[in-house]
Amino acid sequence: MSPWEQQKEAAKRSALNALKRARRSAEKAGVSLSEWEGEFLDSVGERIREHGRAFADPEKGAPGQALSAMQGRKLKEITAKAKGELRRFGRRRGEAAPDEGE
Repeated sequence: MSPWEQQKEAAKRSALNALKRARRSAEKAGVSLSEWEGEFLDSVGERIREHGRAFADPEKGAPGQALSAMQGRKLKEITAKAKGELRRFGRRRGEAAPDEGE
């Protein structure tokens, strides 16, 4: 197997493991993923297993990577939600801002 193929296989395994970890951590924490998030994890995983990558346009991601830039970003957001971390640009739904409670 060439180094290029090894790199692609490693990226594929890494992406599939990240998808599994995101789903497992959400289930473990009792966080319910939205219907869209669940479908996203399923469809991206299926495309990676079938095609080796989850996007067709080479301009949307680095060569040899399994996820596009935006897919990677969405996966990070889902993982953060599962861990209960605050959103980067805003606060979790239902939380009051520090000065709203006064």
